[in-house]
Amino acid sequence: MTGIVDYNAGNITSVERALKVLKAPFILSKNPKDLEKADRIIFPGVGDAAYAMKQLKLTGFASFLKDWAASGKKLAGICLGSQIIFDRSDEGDTECLGLLPGSIVHFSTLFDEIGMNRDGAIKIPHIGWNDLTYDNGGSALLEGVPEHSDFYFVHSYVICPKDYSIVKATADYGIKVPACVEKDNISAFQFHPEKSGSHGMQILKNFCKDDLIKG
Repeated sequence: MTGIVDYNAGNITSVERALKVLKAPFILSKNPKDLEKADRIIFPGVGDAAYAMKQLKLTGFASFLKDWAASGKKLAGICLGSQIIFDRSDEGDTECLGLLPGSIVHFSTLFDEIGMNRDGAIKIPHIGWNDLTYDNGGSALLEGVPEHSDFYFVHSYVICPKDYSIVKATADYGIKVPACVEKDNISAFQFHPEKSGSHGMQILKNFCKDDLIKG
């Protein structure tokens, strides 16, 4: 069973729809206790980091997700959920969950550091389809997905992990954008697999494969 975290800041409907298409059993809840017996968790998110962290604390999901990650059970973050699993975000100078070491930085800051995009030719946010280049051996969750497949992105901030070896795929948007990160039981996708057609569905299928095998 897959649990979906509903904390008033997630792309819930599209994730639900994707799992229904896969016939992967799931439970969606605003109550952490309802998800305690799940086998794996999808942690989606859209919007502002500061607002999302406030909602996580109010609902009890902040402590729940920290305990879940520490337990070794599978956790997959999507979009904003892929960012706030790190230590902090420049968006609202927000202290995040700290499940993985690293920070979240605005595109413009990274462009300024290397003296590029002075003419503003690269638009922020990064919106639309972009292809992936695999890195550091890729990930089992990318099995069946050809390298350079396209995925749908919407973001203005970039994952900057302390340990680059956890980056399993990148997208080129003027800089190498970490698009998939993974360490032990924690995986995260800057893009939206649930909005990325058959390749995105393959990633979700890989994540939920134990339930699909049982079915």
